[in-house]
Amino acid sequence: MADLNIVLVEPEIPQNTGNVARTCAVTGAALHLVKPMGFEIDDRKLKRAGLDYWDKLDITYYDSLSDFLKVNGDEHLFFFSTKAVKTHFSVVYPKRCFIVFGKETAGLPAELIRQNPSRSVRIPMRDELRCLNLSNSVAIAAYEVLRQHGCPGLH
Repeated sequence: MADLNIVLVEPEIPQNTGNVARTCAVTGAALHLVKPMGFEIDDRKLKRAGLDYWDKLDITYYDSLSDFLKVNGDEHLFFFSTKAVKTHFSVVYPKRCFIVFGKETAGLPAELIRQNPSRSVRIPMRDELRCLNLSNSVAIAAYEVLRQHGCPGLH
């Protein structure tokens, strides 16, 4: 099982998920997709964004966020949200962890962030702007985790 696990909760845009899949493939991270999704997994836009990396992925699917949490709730989970107080730079990520992102239009459920303040983090950005693109946020977070561990297996 991969040390770095990237979780997309109810992703809506196939191109974003394809880009995240590509990031997972090149970093060795496992991808966890939580349904419902705003597209079918065989969507050509999804595969086009992920290019020819689909056979290099370790993907797990879940029927709901509660199903994901039942399976992985005891793991080191970090919830990314613009509503979190602390930044993702302030966390020392354990070697094996899950970085969790919500859907493009709404993010993660507010209750999840409220219930997990010590594990909720944000990527710094200007106040007057809403948010970064999902696939960019995932890449920023993934490489911070990898940087902290010396980018194992990457050259």
